Amino acid sequence: MSAIELKQYLKSKANVNDAINLQRFFKTGPGEYGEGDIFHGIKIPILREATKKFMNLSLADIQEVLHSKYHEERMISLFLLINKFKKAEPKEKKTIYNMYLKNTKYINNWDLVDLSSHHIVGAYLFDKEKDILYKMAASKDLWKKRIAIISTFYFLRRGDFVPTFKIAEMLLNDKHDLIHKGVGWMLREVGNRDMGAEEEFLLCFYKQMPRTMLRYAIEKFPENKRQAYLKGRM
Repeated sequence: MSAIELKQYLKSKANVNDAINLQRFFKTGPGEYGEGDIFHGIKIPILREATKKFMNLSLADIQEVLHSKYHEERMISLFLLINKFKKAEPKEKKTIYNMYLKNTKYINNWDLVDLSSHHIVGAYLFDKEKDILYKMAASKDLWKKRIAIISTFYFLRRGDFVPTFKIAEMLLNDKHDLIHKGVGWMLREVGNRDMGAEEEFLLCFYKQMPRTMLRYAIEKFPENKRQAYLKGRM
């Protein structure tokens, strides 16, 4: 199997109408966050099946597919990287992690970040220094910032909330809606595991949070408490 064969296979599964709908959904118009992205119009179950079919693709071929102009081709390359990472020895895990970070400009929409960053970046950094995440959170690049916060999903699922809170605080004043949503989502995930830890953070910062971030963070709170946060009465 090769990158060329994978691209040909995906092209055979293309659906023009679905592609048009996806380009609207993922905001690909001028000035929007996904500006210029194009789609084959392939549904996720088909991509999952293709991942199984091409699971033995080499890292070089996966990287070639990751550089594709087509969204679904970049997506399947990330599925393949995740599969390889999970089975890899430590040396190859490091290679995959480094490859991921060197190619973040191609991981350039929220779904691509969300499906992959915690499985690769988060998993690799779990028992290591997290400085690279803080550097990414402080960058001007939307997708690097999203990668930074979503990568912490791996940590918080294992009881380590510190990186999530640190990056959330760094991103409190970010202007982009996709960062507000990502941070709020991760804070909500902390609360799913330890409500007290989430509320300790919220009580310090909820009044300065963007509204969308706060709404995502408190989505599962009891209604009376949710309203108290929204009205600034906590």
